Amino acid sequence: MYRNGRVMQAKTCVGALALAVLPMWIGACLAQEASVDPALREKIDSQGRKIDAMRSRMAEQLAELEQMKRELASQEMQYNDLRKAIGLNALEEARGGSAAVADAHAVAPQEQPGGVPPSTPPPAVASQPVVATQPVGRRPAEDERPPEVAPIFDQPGVLTPRGKLILEPSYQYGYSSADRVALVGYTVIPAILIGLVDVRQVKTTTQTGALAFRYGLTNRMELEVRVPYVSNHTDTISREIFTGTAQDRLFTTSGKGIGDVEATLRYQLNDGGADKPYYIGWFRAKSRTGRDPFEVTSDCVTRCVENFTGTGLPLQNPTGTGFYSAQLGMTWLYPSDPVVFFGNLSYLHNFERKDVSRNVLLAGKQFLGNVKAGDIADVSVGMGLALNEKASISIGYDQAFVARTTQNDHPLPGSARATLGSLLIGGSYRFNDKETLNVTLGVGVTRDTPDTTITVRVPITL
Repeated sequence: MYRNGRVMQAKTCVGALALAVLPMWIGACLAQEASVDPALREKIDSQGRKIDAMRSRMAEQLAELEQMKRELASQEMQYNDLRKAIGLNALEEARGGSAAVADAHAVAPQEQPGGVPPSTPPPAVASQPVVATQPVGRRPAEDERPPEVAPIFDQPGVLTPRGKLILEPSYQYGYSSADRVALVGYTVIPAILIGLVDVRQVKTTTQTGALAFRYGLTNRMELEVRVPYVSNHTDTISREIFTGTAQDRLFTTSGKGIGDVEATLRYQLNDGGADKPYYIGWFRAKSRTGRDPFEVTSDCVTRCVENFTGTGLPLQNPTGTGFYSAQLGMTWLYPSDPVVFFGNLSYLHNFERKDVSRNVLLAGKQFLGNVKAGDIADVSVGMGLALNEKASISIGYDQAFVARTTQNDHPLPGSARATLGSLLIGGSYRFNDKETLNVTLGVGVTRDTPDTTITVRVPITL
């Protein structure tokens, strides 16, 4: 009992002591806290608030960055699908540098945010710059189509897209002057004059209006049909045959009408690309719908009647060649920044005509037998340069080798091999996506070639 009382008394003393000391300790703590500099305390609080704001802002920016990365991955996938759908821009590929390739390979392995796997572009996309960087002077290509250049040859380099129809009206003016009758016009078949003629000088003006239709059977194949209308005028300064006179006289003839209708089938053989050539094979068949040299009436060669001497020349100019022809050729284009090189190789075969005769004034029909015009091998080369997004220029050279004309399987007397060389300069201006103006100037560099030819074409996409 006594012991328990002492314990209780001890506890009471400890409790009283605690109650006495606790207020003193709390007061000391409060006094120590009050002794801290208020300015320092405010600075610490301000820095804490800034750190919290920065953490909040960083979290928001990280969320926005993740969202932008997901959108970029989606747009890249759409971009790749679009390029597969429309094909690759060949000329853009020619202008795409090695830096674009390095960038494409550097970006490809990276993983897209949000767990989206990297979208792998097609093999040809790596060598392409951004789509917005389009080459000047041409519309976007389709299915590896060759780059467009100002056309200066008969065979275009860019084929018509599948299902598209292009209407191309054209006009050609040609002038030639020579000191003999054996003239070769701008067409692929030389004019043929059979007879004994002594001519001093011949001046010929030829105007040809044509309408061509090109239709894309596929993205690699097109069919073209061309219908020409020919009007020509010839002034021949000659001397009468079998007479002793030294006086020249002027003999004038002309003719107009539909020319020889022709059809051409073209096919792109390969895809090509940057520093890779494009090859386009083509086949052309030519009819003889125009009035040929054997249908027109010729002046008599010898004295047909008393005191009359003929010239032997046709009284009316033909508008066709008089022979069916087939031509096989190859067109190539080689993009090399900043120009495009191109050229043609072709061979034309004229089919022989059986039992040919001609009408001679006052002498009736003259039988000539089997006649075959000489075949023609042609080679041409040129280069094109785009000046801006609408205009381009081209320059080139065309040379053809014409074989001798044969009659009854023997070379025709007076017929010789001919070499035709022309320097060609052309320009192109694109008005819009459907209409383009092409102008070509040809200058003859050999005696058998027309002195000057001017060709204007306006292809219109329907």
